[in-house]
Formats: sequence, C-alpha cells, structure tokens
Amino acid sequence: MLMKTARGTENRALDQQLQASLRGMCLSHGSFLGRLRHFIDVIDPSTLFVSEKQLKESIKLLDDFKHGTLPPGVSDSQLWDAQKIKQAIIHPDTGEKIFMPFRMSGYVPFGTPIVIGLLLPNQTVVSTIIWQWLNQSHNACVNYANRNATKPTPTSKFLQGYVGAVTSAVSIAVGLNVLIQKANKLSPATRMIIQRLVPFPAVASANICNVGLMRHNELSEGVDVLDSNGKVVGSSKIAARHAIMETAFTRVVLPMPIFVLPPIIMSYLERLRFLQSNRRLLLPIHSVVCLVTFGLSLPVAISLFPQMSQIEVSRLEPEIAMATDCKVVTYNKGL
Repeated sequence: MLMKTARGTENRALDQQLQASLRGMCLSHGSFLGRLRHFIDVIDPSTLFVSEKQLKESIKLLDDFKHGTLPPGVSDSQLWDAQKIKQAIIHPDTGEKIFMPFRMSGYVPFGTPIVIGLLLPNQTVVSTIIWQWLNQSHNACVNYANRNATKPTPTSKFLQGYVGAVTSAVSIAVGLNVLIQKANKLSPATRMIIQRLVPFPAVASANICNVGLMRHNELSEGVDVLDSNGKVVGSSKIAARHAIMETAFTRVVLPMPIFVLPPIIMSYLERLRFLQSNRRLLLPIHSVVCLVTFGLSLPVAISLFPQMSQIEVSRLEPEIAMATDCKVVTYNKGL
C-alpha cells in the first residue's frame, strides 16, 4: 500500500508540475468553468479506445517531462493529450488502470442503457427492481473504482455500501410506485408522469447511501492530505468528511436532470401527432433524449467541486498543522 500511495503522490505532483509549466494552456481548477473544461476531457468517451501502446507512450512522455528528458519537438499540445489519456485511465492514487466500464469516461456510454430502462413507462414491480439493481450495481462499481484510495478499503465495506444502496433504491422505488397506483384521485396522465419521476428520489437517496456506506472507512481512518509539493503530511478525518459530503452532494445533483428532464420532455413529445402515428420511434427518441441529458449533466455535476480539493490547515486536526508550514493542503475528493 505504501508503494501505491507513493505512486499516487508522484501522479499528483506530476499533474501540478505539468499544469504549472504549461501556463498558456493551464486550466484553473479554482473556477467552475476551468473544472468543467477539465472534466469534459476526463469523461471524453474517445479515451475508451486508447490502446495499451498509446497509454504507455503517454505515460513515458509525461515521465520524460517530469525528469527533464523530453525529446526535441514535443509540443505543449502533445503533453496535454498525454495527460488527458493518463488521467482518464489511470487512478491518481493507485497508479493502476481503471476497468473500462467503471471509468468516468465510460459512465455515460455504459450507464445510458440503464437510465433508459429506469425511465421506461408502465414499470412493473419486477422491472423496477431489476433496473434499480442494475443502476446501483453500476454506481457502486464506479464509486469504488474512482474512490480515494490513499487508505485500504475492506471488501466488506464495499459490499455493505452495495447492499445498502440496492435496498434503499428498490424500497423507495417500489414503495412510491405502490402509493401512486393506489392514488385513485389522480388522472391516468398525471399518474404516468409521476411514475416516471419516481426513479429520481430512489436513485438520489440510494446514491447518498452508497457513497456514505462505501466510504465510511475514510471517516475513521482519514484521507491523506498533501502540501504544495505533493508530499503527504498526514491523514485527516475532517478532510475525509468534506470529501464524502462533496461527493454525496454531487451524486444527488447528477441524477436530477437525468431523471427529471426526460420524463417531462417525453410527455410533451408523445402528444405530437407525428409520434402518435409512429409509435415505433418513441423508444429511439427516448434513448437520444436520455443520452443527451446524461452527457450534458455528468460534466456539470462532477465540476461542482475540484477532484483534488483544497482546505485550510487551520480547519484540520492540530497534528496536521504541526506537520507542515503550508496554509492550505490538498486531498483527493474522489469522483
């Protein structure tokens, strides 16, 4: 684990060094717009098709830059492309590859079919359970793959978060659907619209449960905080609490447009005469609406907070303040 942490520190130091050196192209992660531009690169699905050879070449290029042995003719643009590939595929803490479906760049391509299934009209209890289970299974794996890995996480914590998320999502979704079906005063059209909105509260509450249970270990052990040189100065439980709260808030904001806008848009489109006479087009159009909404929502949601967040040392434990002269330290919030 010490080797993994050392590699993670090197990765973060390299990121900072690269961004400091290429000032003309540097994206300010202190602003929302800068983070948005950064995360659009992180979630770019084209990085899913990067070969092993391209990845190794990108890592070598960045290592050469770090050690001052870059071959002549290498442009800033090539360095940023290499950094884009590396940060989309390699975990910043472990230095290991993230499994393709669980990378942030794979979140939209692999998650959209599940979103479409969750938003299908006229769901039965069985279909609701299946789609909520698939969604939380995917979310749990993405959470685990993109977690703060400066401290080891027991498998039991992962399973605890997974079971808790699935249980809460299924319970809320099925419970709300049963209540809506028993609401005899609602018109059929109103009942259908409300039923389509059920996935949002179910998914949002399950996401909070998922993040909280899966990363609960960080609250007891803390997360590593780094000084301005990328050196670990200690572990902070306060920083861990901030990281989990920020991640949980992001996971509530993310499903809001994804599970609210498509039902509203589709309820309008379904009344169009053209679609009423061409019902076969409803599913493809529904799929496109979900894909576009998901694709636009993801970078906005994860840009709310920097992945490498900063916090004033005065707000942390006394032992952290004693271990560094820096006024601000950095920690990996996770995604």
